[in-house]
Amino acid sequence: MNESLHSPQRHLIELRMAHAELDQLIDAAGEQGGVDELALKRLKKRRLALRDQISQLEAELSPPEKA
Repeated sequence: MNESLHSPQRHLIELRMAHAELDQLIDAAGEQGGVDELALKRLKKRRLALRDQISQLEAELSPPEKA
């Protein structure tokens, strides 16, 4: 059971959820006025880092295509 809690697939789901949460935060911050631009920039940078992690993990989990 512990194995499924720490599986790469589970980690991928967690990364996608964190990315979606950041999307919502960034969208909400963009809709309201007077947003701290530095904080918004940091959120976007974190979202990009998550996207990179997601892409890397997806590449590791998907089997290579036959030529």
